[in-house]
Amino acid sequence: MAETNLYIVRHGKTMFNTLARVQGWCDTPLTQSGRDGIHYVGLGLQDTKFEEAYSSDSGRAIETMRILLGEHPDGKDIPYHVDPRIREWCFGSLEGAYDAEMWGVLPRVLNFKTEDDLFATDVSFEEIANAVEGADTANWAEPYEKLRDRVWNGFEDIAQQREKQGGGNVLIVSHGLTIAFLLSLIDSNQPVRANLLNGSINRLRYENGEFSIRAINDISYMERGKKISDQIDE
Repeated sequence: MAETNLYIVRHGKTMFNTLARVQGWCDTPLTQSGRDGIHYVGLGLQDTKFEEAYSSDSGRAIETMRILLGEHPDGKDIPYHVDPRIREWCFGSLEGAYDAEMWGVLPRVLNFKTEDDLFATDVSFEEIANAVEGADTANWAEPYEKLRDRVWNGFEDIAQQREKQGGGNVLIVSHGLTIAFLLSLIDSNQPVRANLLNGSINRLRYENGEFSIRAINDISYMERGKKISDQIDE
């Protein structure tokens, strides 16, 4: 049986990413530079065989996956599924605000003066989730346990099903905080402030019910694709 590997891509750069606005369950389209970056990632992945593909149900993730599959020689034949469990965190009433506004509010909920004071400590994803829930005046944010179970079950189900079907590689498009959260659930030493780049690939192996981390924030596929594109244009 082949290894079961998840290639988890952070979606391409969006309008709200560019404007530094909070983007969880709200959605904006990829910018031109965001589409270009994912185009390069797709070119860099052309030689990687995928058994299937998944994205969250957010438009930016679906748009990213369509570009990736469009660049892959087997793209039309790779089964593609949409799974809402691997979408981004919901920030409730903080959605759409400037990032600086949210990170001005959340530290105060946790009794810190500033964002820097907050991250100078060993703050956990659970504390951040509780702070988001506490700051959300619309009562939309998910409680930590619900958020944890959603994210974990989504990715584990994908991996388990692939392993049962003989293994192989799965291409997945998800979101920055969700991916960083997943990595921390696998390895508690992973930092909360992961700063995963748009188009970066985070590779996991799944074997006998356990994940192991093989790569984090890998932009080598994007860089490889950029070289391929430059050669095509020459």
